[in-house]
Amino acid sequence: MIERIETKAAPAAIGPYSQAVKVNGMIFASGQIPIDPSTGSIVEGNAADQAKQVFRNINAVLSAAGSDITKVVKATVFLKNMDDFAAVNEVYAEAFASAPVLPARSAVAVQKLPKDVQVEIEVIALA
Repeated sequence: MIERIETKAAPAAIGPYSQAVKVNGMIFASGQIPIDPSTGSIVEGNAADQAKQVFRNINAVLSAAGSDITKVVKATVFLKNMDDFAAVNEVYAEAFASAPVLPARSAVAVQKLPKDVQVEIEVIALA
């Protein structure tokens, strides 16, 4: 059975998708962008500032699914500009500081992201 995960502590989906789904003990979280769920606005600032909000959103979705950042097994980072890799990588390292094992990861530069943000991150985690 596939369970839809939804929380008001993270931004609502801006399209026809779920914030996350849980199936067979796994959580597949949709990509999060730096939207502040309390205002619905994009967080201003550089890519690192935006990545911090992205991780707040990821944590909220994982929490709603009964999981947390320490159970992430795979992350995919989408960057508008690969020149932001080092700055986002610092935020990423902080976000996973408590993880006993760092997740596998891909990081790619893309031409454009939803709402023209600088970073989007999706994760797969254990429930």
